[in-house]
Amino acid sequence: MQHQKIFPESKRTRFEVWERTGAECAPHPADQHVGRQIAVVRVQSDVSQAQLARSIGISFQQLQKYENARNRVSASMLYEIGRSLDVPVSRFFEGLPGNETSREAAPLPVDERIDFIASAGGRRLIEGLMQLPPRVRGRVAGVIAALGEELAGLDVNMDTKAIDEPMPDDRKTE
Repeated sequence: MQHQKIFPESKRTRFEVWERTGAECAPHPADQHVGRQIAVVRVQSDVSQAQLARSIGISFQQLQKYENARNRVSASMLYEIGRSLDVPVSRFFEGLPGNETSREAAPLPVDERIDFIASAGGRRLIEGLMQLPPRVRGRVAGVIAALGEELAGLDVNMDTKAIDEPMPDDRKTE
């Protein structure tokens, strides 16, 4: 019996071992990958969590749990998500290690925007923005975009200055 080979000193059944460790274990990497791919496709399709959730008949909180791999996505729900986003179900498995159909398939890049949206801070930001009236939300988004552009310009200028100017004594490390 395989159970006895893995846990020879244990008298517990496979179910008891799984039940004990199931709640303590992290999500399976495949569940994390599928959840991340749902979020990537959704963002690429310019669909909000609320819109996708509504179109497949679940709450946006449930969709968040799918995207963060806190809940596993059933095959039927994955089918509905694919239909709603107009992609084949196989799209959610692309780049999953061991799921390559050819040697030429490269893993999909991890979009750091998705990681931020999935984080607690990202969710708090989105929840706060969703409480604003749509017009104010648009203006806040404009301010954030302008700040990002301004900071990106400063970074470029700082890099150029760093090449041309010596580092001040108080910033030198030894």
